[in-house]
Amino acid sequence: MYRIRNALLSGLLLALCAGPALADSSEITVYKSPTCGCCVKWIDHLEAHGFEVSAVDVRDTRTLKLEHGVPASLQSCHTAKVGGYVVEGHVPAADVARLLSEKPAVEGLAVPGMPLGSPGMEVRDPSRNERYQVLSFDENGKTRVFATHGPEPAAP
Repeated sequence: MYRIRNALLSGLLLALCAGPALADSSEITVYKSPTCGCCVKWIDHLEAHGFEVSAVDVRDTRTLKLEHGVPASLQSCHTAKVGGYVVEGHVPAADVARLLSEKPAVEGLAVPGMPLGSPGMEVRDPSRNERYQVLSFDENGKTRVFATHGPEPAAP
């Protein structure tokens, strides 16, 4: 019991000390359709991983994506802004945290489409999960693989 209490107190102290330094980078604004259920699940995923989320319902997500420089080939159902970056689609929270930590010279990250098994697109049967890539993109629309998730491809 004593160890648990000390661990909790240590964690609280760490959170209080680190909180102000992390506050700006952990605040994310998500622009989404008011009727999109998977967007709400992605927001839940972000919050479960320590992000403070402000959700903004918009009627026209396409215009918003164009304004934020998201190439048409990378678009998904929601667009977010965090730490000066754009995050498009079902990007895992760990990849968003890595983006904010590494601060690469890119416009943002995207998971094109809506792959099964990505955060917010979970399915009951994990055998249906798809392998997907998180792509970084620059101001010219050039992409690079930032991370790969999902089941390993079947061996030939």
